[in-house]
Amino acid sequence: MAITSSAKKAIRSSEKKRVFNLRRKNALKDATKSLTKTLAAKDVAGAEKLLPAAYKAIDKAKKRGVLKGNTADRKKSHLASLIKKAKA
Repeated sequence: MAITSSAKKAIRSSEKKRVFNLRRKNALKDATKSLTKTLAAKDVAGAEKLLPAAYKAIDKAKKRGVLKGNTADRKKSHLASLIKKAKA
């Protein structure tokens, strides 16, 4: 248990950050999952409409430090390639 006031404050702030990071991570998962489900249903046009929302979620997660830069870029590239394969 934290004893000093600064340690107590650090616990409070880290809990707030954890909540924000979880929210950001869940938004990221929801966006990518909805896009992949749409592609699984053979709806390429719908998936293309969901792609900007998925990119936005990935970029926000990258900006907040939830994802590293290369990981975010890899996820975006993977989603784009899934759509490209579905078109062909």
